[in-house]
Amino acid sequence: MAAVVTRSTVMTVDAFIQCRVTAAMKSALHAAAVRQQRTDSALVKRMLEIMLQTAGVSDPHVAPAAQPVRIARLSVRLTVEDWALLRERAAARYMASATYASTVLRAQLRALAPLPKEELLALKQSITELSAIGRNLNQIARVANERGRVNGPSPGELHALLNACGGLRNHVRALIKANVTSWTVGHDTHV
Repeated sequence: MAAVVTRSTVMTVDAFIQCRVTAAMKSALHAAAVRQQRTDSALVKRMLEIMLQTAGVSDPHVAPAAQPVRIARLSVRLTVEDWALLRERAAARYMASATYASTVLRAQLRALAPLPKEELLALKQSITELSAIGRNLNQIARVANERGRVNGPSPGELHALLNACGGLRNHVRALIKANVTSWTVGHDTHV
C-alpha cells in the first residue's frame, strides 16, 4: 500500500504511515475510494481520523496522553481451546491477544463493563433505534388496519417487519444482559 501522508491545515505535512496489505484488500480499498471520489490515501486518512475519534481522541491531530505505566508482568497457561478463543476474540477487535487479555482482566478486577465502552454504547443505541423503528412501523400498521390499505407495504409485511425489529431488539437486550451477567458467575464450560 502506498504511504499515507497525514495532513492538517495548521500542521506541516511530514509524517507517513505505511503498512502491507493483501492485493485483494488494496483492490477493495481502491474501489471504495473511487466510489467516494477520493484517493486511496485520502480514504485511509479519513478512516484513521474516524477511528481515532471513536477511540476517544478528540482531535486526531493532537497526540494522545501518555499510556499508564505498567509495572508488573503476568504469565498464565491456557488450554488450547481457551488460547484459540482468546486469539479469535482479540482478532475480532483488532487487538493483540495480550492487550485483549489485559483489558478483560482489568474490566473484571475493576467491575467495569465487560464490553468495550464503545461497543456497549452502540448496542444500547441500537436498542433505542430499533424501538423507534418498531413504534413507527406499529403506527403505519395501525393506519393500514383502520383504512384497509395504505400505499406501500401490506399490513402483513408491516407486522412481519415489526416482529423482526422486536425480535432483534430483544436479542440485543439479551446479549447485553448475558454479557453483564457473565462477569458475575463462575467459569462456564459452554462459552
